[in-house]
Amino acid sequence: MQTVPFGNLGFDVFRLGFGTMRLPIRKDEQGMDRIDRPEAIRMLRHAIDGGVSYIDTAYGYHGGESEVLTGLALKDGYRQRVTLTTKLPQWLVKEAADMDRLLDEQLKRLGLPYVDFYLLHALSGEAFRRLQGLHYQEFLARALKDGRVRHVGFSFHDKLNEFQTIVDDYPWDMAQIQFNYLDENYQAGLEGLQYAAARGISVVVMEPLRGGALARPPQEIAAMMQANSRSYSPVEWAFRYVCDYAPVVTVLSGMSTMEQVRQNLDIFGRMTTPPLNQQDRAFLDQVKQAYRKRASIGCIACNYCQPCPQGVQIPTIFGLSNQSSMLDDDSKLRMGYGQLIKKQGDASLCVACGQCESACTQQLPIIELLQQVHKKAACP
Repeated sequence: MQTVPFGNLGFDVFRLGFGTMRLPIRKDEQGMDRIDRPEAIRMLRHAIDGGVSYIDTAYGYHGGESEVLTGLALKDGYRQRVTLTTKLPQWLVKEAADMDRLLDEQLKRLGLPYVDFYLLHALSGEAFRRLQGLHYQEFLARALKDGRVRHVGFSFHDKLNEFQTIVDDYPWDMAQIQFNYLDENYQAGLEGLQYAAARGISVVVMEPLRGGALARPPQEIAAMMQANSRSYSPVEWAFRYVCDYAPVVTVLSGMSTMEQVRQNLDIFGRMTTPPLNQQDRAFLDQVKQAYRKRASIGCIACNYCQPCPQGVQIPTIFGLSNQSSMLDDDSKLRMGYGQLIKKQGDASLCVACGQCESACTQQLPIIELLQQVHKKAACP
């Protein structure tokens, strides 16, 4: 089992971490989805028995049930064997006192006096500025001093410059970012990973499989992987890519079945340092190129078309369409586009003024393409 130091905090972790946001579910007597508690506990304990030593939960996972389940799974001596993380639901913080109240509620759910890591959850620049105004640093100092929290960090979903601002605002112990071989330049990305590492902040990676999409590659990319002499599965290629970066201490996997637990333990149990050699890295570059060739719109997100007078988020719309084409998955397009509609940034607002087309560095027929994406997203 390959373990690595968790930065300079004085303990080691197995590189596979268990994220408890996709636990097995079943219907209760009222027909509602609930965690299948016996099976979820069995999975978590099997993972810990197999070497997993980092468990990640949060206030909102499984409608609040994840923290309760995690606490139950860590009874009978399992708590002493793991590093446990949960997260402040910052969207529920309306006043400074809410931060202490929510942490206390979470510890009660877990049935524990403290957590090893407490993260400010899903930070954007806007959310972070709100927490600054509510003196988040004073709250973290209290939680550390009174022992409810051993270490602090944040998880992040926004642009690189916002990530850098947050990193520089506080002496964080850890940052959790989305990272995989298709998201090198998305959100914090590779540059953010390196920025945090240069400041002594360890990185935990979420979405190494991009919500499971990289486990199910399109046919021609699956064929490339099958033909490679390594015979790694798509899942193993994705995990090895992330682990190839030394600042990454733990890679979270939201496991839903016992079979996934066993497969992941096998992959990480066989992983050596370095996880990839030069030939492997060259092959993954070919895989990335194959994915990118599937992109249907040649937008490079230069933003010369922005701002649109009508508020149409053109680069975002084209990015959603390209992700859909690359991954053979229209569901993410429909979901993301639905969010744009709510924010009044979708293509239906286009009045065909042509300002974007005259500014486009790639000379794209933007007006026509916007109409195509609108239809592709199943909008009338």
